[in-house]
Amino acid sequence: MTRRTTAPQGAGTFLKTALALQTLTLFCQAVTAGMLLTSPLAGEVHHVGSRVMYGASMLYVLAAILAWRPGGGSPRPVLHATGFLLLASAQVVLGIAHVSSLHVPLGVVMFALSTLALVRALSPHLLARPAARP
Repeated sequence: MTRRTTAPQGAGTFLKTALALQTLTLFCQAVTAGMLLTSPLAGEVHHVGSRVMYGASMLYVLAAILAWRPGGGSPRPVLHATGFLLLASAQVVLGIAHVSSLHVPLGVVMFALSTLALVRALSPHLLARPAARP
């Protein structure tokens, strides 16, 4: 009886897709936030986008769990996704409370973190540390 040590190929693809969707929704939220300065209709689009972004963050957690569980690999992606969902929760609360002084900078941080995670997921060899030479 052999035991699987890595997640199935589809789980990694699902994780990368969920992360890309999260990053895209954050970018769209930044665009609609800028549009709030010039268009009264942008408020509704931003509001709907916040729900989509939060759903994308939940999907990222699910994808991270599905990529981790089958093979018993590192739980690090699950911890990252869960931490991001907590940031998204804080972002939603700050947005509802209209605390722009924290809502806007947190949105920038979230987009940067999501973009970094996406780059790492798509090209892990680019950010890998070089091996020490003996």
